[in-house]
Amino acid sequence: MKYKGNTNFSHSQKDKLGVLITNLGTPESPTSAALRPYLKEFLSDPRVVEVPRAIWWFVLNLIILNIRPARSAKAYSTVWTEDGSPLMSITKAQCDKLTAKCKAAYGDDVVVDFAMRYGNPAVSDVIDNMLAQGVRKLVVLPLYPQYCASTTASTFDAVAKDFTARRWMPELRFVNHYHDEPGYIKALAQKVRAHWEKHGRADKLLFSYHGIPKRYLMNGDPYHCECHKTSRLLAEELALRPDEYMTTFQSRFGREEWLKPYTDETLKGLPGNGVTSVQVCCPGFSADCLETIEEIGEENREYFMEAGGKRYEYIEALNADDSHLDFLFSLVERNLHGWRTDDNMSQRAALARAQGAAK
Repeated sequence: MKYKGNTNFSHSQKDKLGVLITNLGTPESPTSAALRPYLKEFLSDPRVVEVPRAIWWFVLNLIILNIRPARSAKAYSTVWTEDGSPLMSITKAQCDKLTAKCKAAYGDDVVVDFAMRYGNPAVSDVIDNMLAQGVRKLVVLPLYPQYCASTTASTFDAVAKDFTARRWMPELRFVNHYHDEPGYIKALAQKVRAHWEKHGRADKLLFSYHGIPKRYLMNGDPYHCECHKTSRLLAEELALRPDEYMTTFQSRFGREEWLKPYTDETLKGLPGNGVTSVQVCCPGFSADCLETIEEIGEENREYFMEAGGKRYEYIEALNADDSHLDFLFSLVERNLHGWRTDDNMSQRAALARAQGAAK
């Protein structure tokens, strides 16, 4: 096997610490042509769809990829901006702010970058770039507050796959969840309170999380439990009574049962139970994207209003809010703790040159 190496490597290069934040990904453009390879990469991941590979290959390639790209492109076109995909532009802003905080605290000893699990910038490409800059110790922070095999573990898979092909691996610290971190809960509560101060409160506050098949929960995935813990802690921080909020799950796909209650079915039923005003926030999404802007902000609004609702509001994700980045920086600081950069470059370089190294 031929291992990856850094062709520009120098033994006198200063060692650095690295911080890599990641999110799910986005197509290059809101077109069928761009959606097809993106969806193929995403839906081919066995962490995302736990179906026997031979069966799923036929379903994916002969049915889904001939139908869904056009539908998804239409949906993406409704949220696309001058800066492109909302998820991409927001993640860039998060990375820029986190970079500024790390530079202020650590100077040039830290390199901060971001990658997408599917699409670009790809995890392997970004790791390549970071190692070329001298990163020898790496913190990977997937921006998924609640652990799920379909998201968090899949990100680890991508990092691990990259490492298996490297001659020199960096030391690794991997943050696999932060669903109950006080700073995260307080940032969410601050976002909700700011919305209340501007718009007032509604009859009910829904905490809507991305769904997964119920089968995954039965097989041991802690995602369902971590979502409910986030909801409980957030409700306590907001001093909500049990009848003032609900936890629901959105974005189901396919015919099997997913985590319940479903967000769309809940919103269709609330007006009939006397709840005519509702506000929805999505604690599991660190950045607004298709699933929040279009699915929650538009599609589910229609369900609620058509069922007799009078008032519907979506509360934006934490995005690049200062409170969010303050928390993420504190998480990074904790994971960088105890690491230092190598200050013996001159000695290392001299020893390498004695063995014939060019630089």
